[in-house]
Amino acid sequence: MPKGTNQKFKLYRLAQIMLEKTDEEHFITMPEIKEALEAYEITADRKSLYNDLKDLEQFGIEVEGEPVGNRYHYHVVSRTFELPELKLLVDAIQSSKFITERKSNALIKKLEKLVSKYDGQKLQRQVYVSGRIKTMNESIYYNVDAIHNAITENRKIRFQYFQWNVKKEMELRHDGAFYQISPWGLSWDHENYYLVGYDSAVEKIKYYRVDKMLKVQMMEEEREGKEHFKKIDMAEYTRKSFSMFGGKEQQVKLLVDNELSGVIIDRFGKDVMMISAGEAQFTVNVNVQVSSHFLGWIMSLGAGVKIVGPDDVVEQMRREIGRLNDQYGV
Repeated sequence: MPKGTNQKFKLYRLAQIMLEKTDEEHFITMPEIKEALEAYEITADRKSLYNDLKDLEQFGIEVEGEPVGNRYHYHVVSRTFELPELKLLVDAIQSSKFITERKSNALIKKLEKLVSKYDGQKLQRQVYVSGRIKTMNESIYYNVDAIHNAITENRKIRFQYFQWNVKKEMELRHDGAFYQISPWGLSWDHENYYLVGYDSAVEKIKYYRVDKMLKVQMMEEEREGKEHFKKIDMAEYTRKSFSMFGGKEQQVKLLVDNELSGVIIDRFGKDVMMISAGEAQFTVNVNVQVSSHFLGWIMSLGAGVKIVGPDDVVEQMRREIGRLNDQYGV
């Protein structure tokens, strides 16, 4: 049999054919394998193909042949990812706010290459999530990578920070001046990535939305603020912050209706101590950074939650309610 012009790619093309055209529900026969190889200008006889299929195991591709009638049907037995696992990844990508529409489609296309073309069609799913708006900043992935690299290298970063104006235009804050921050972690809150860093100019821990950062660059200077993070459990610290808007950390006592116990556990964890305050209510002490967002969260729960202490936090809530009354003319 004369050899084709691309014989040196035989094993590679055979692997490609098996991975693309077969799975647990779809098979290919020996004549079909030969025909598929011929499309790549590669010739093969039956005996050499038997050996080639066995050789694929050295590359982690296990092929199984099953007798059906008077011929064998071949298919790939196992893959790095099972289809249900890839479906979970696709759903996570599609429902993530911080991944742009363009990048979502590109990532899903890459995941489709990990399964057969038939299973790839099953990955073309559409997950609908209420109120989900995709970010418009394509550079967020590179920002995250740059921040991780700076943390690993113990270096500061510099970046520009923007906000959207009423004309829906990017508007650089600080007149476009670069922020210089020591990065200490990344946090995920309300479907957004936040940089948790130390601003040595004001000696404070600050948060920055990663999708609002531009031109992130690693600096030569080493990070500062280590002493502020030594005693901090990052997960615990960010849990105390509401929507990454900091405030004075205080222990706040809440009086809560029993029916809202799930809301409290979801926000503060199962370890929170809830003390019965009659048949229909309980009290709970929580450590939070008291900010307008925390007060807004309390108000969003309606009559079912009340701040009962300390007095200065109760007074902050009264002032916030007074401000709202004035604003809306109640």
